[in-house]
Amino acid sequence: MVKNLTCELIGTFALTFIGAGAILTTAWTGSPGLIGIAIAHGVVLAIAVSATMNISGGHINPAVTVAMLVTGRIKSGAALGYIIAQCAGATIAGLILAAVFNQLGPGGGGEQAITGAQAIEACKLGTPNYGAAVPMGIAILVEIVLTFLLVFAVFGTAVDARAPKIGGFGIGLTVMVDILMGGPITGAAMNPARTIGTLIGGGGATSSLWSQHWVYWVAPIVGGMIAAFAYDALILKARD
Repeated sequence: MVKNLTCELIGTFALTFIGAGAILTTAWTGSPGLIGIAIAHGVVLAIAVSATMNISGGHINPAVTVAMLVTGRIKSGAALGYIIAQCAGATIAGLILAAVFNQLGPGGGGEQAITGAQAIEACKLGTPNYGAAVPMGIAILVEIVLTFLLVFAVFGTAVDARAPKIGGFGIGLTVMVDILMGGPITGAAMNPARTIGTLIGGGGATSSLWSQHWVYWVAPIVGGMIAAFAYDALILKARD
């Protein structure tokens, strides 16, 4: 299990460090913006999944781990270890990002230049969240659908024995397009570890987000389980 947990920790660290880092860089300098943020998350996840899938299965997400658990592909003790490792990796990334950006001076250019610390406050260290304009029920629905699509892609490109040998490419692409749609609405988390890592790392800047944090556990896990059961029952078992 040591090598498995190490892979899950490093993979989730990479996703959080690069993904949230792209959000922070956008807040600090004005670029790369939503498209760049989506690409950053998608590409780094594709790399992380491809690098770890032959060892740990490349979950990199508690919602994926729970989907594997409820369909009998991982035991409960191992699943708990995976989730702890994923949250630890994301939290380490969040703490390092906070340490880095808190030391940065004004970025970008012109009169609107802000410091790294102000960027942290502006984007909550890249922590997915929904604002007052988004009803809680809509936020839950969006996260369920986005995670359903992600876990369906996991099963279709990695779990199914007939899957094309493309590593984590299809999974990363799904995250990328999910962010393009859901990023402005909920932050398009699809991943409880990714959310809690920057939530903890952000400290005071993210303290107001704890009240909605349960949404980013419940909705992705529900969406992931629906996708897992649907693929298992309607595609894999129907084939058999």
